[in-house]
Amino acid sequence: MTKSEKAPIPYEKARDELAEIVEQLESGEVGLEESLKLWERGEELVKVCQEWLDGAKARIAKAKDA
Repeated sequence: MTKSEKAPIPYEKARDELAEIVEQLESGEVGLEESLKLWERGEELVKVCQEWLDGAKARIAKAKDA
């Protein structure tokens, strides 16, 4: 991530929100329209988490090479 890019939400917050979404979807208590909105938000959160994990992996690899 460059300094000009906006920092994503913290990993832990994204992970926790994603877990809540999964619980809601698994409960079967939300309608189709809400399920679709939750799914789309979940997709966004997965991307955020993956970016954080990729960044951490790159930092670890860099530290190992140093």
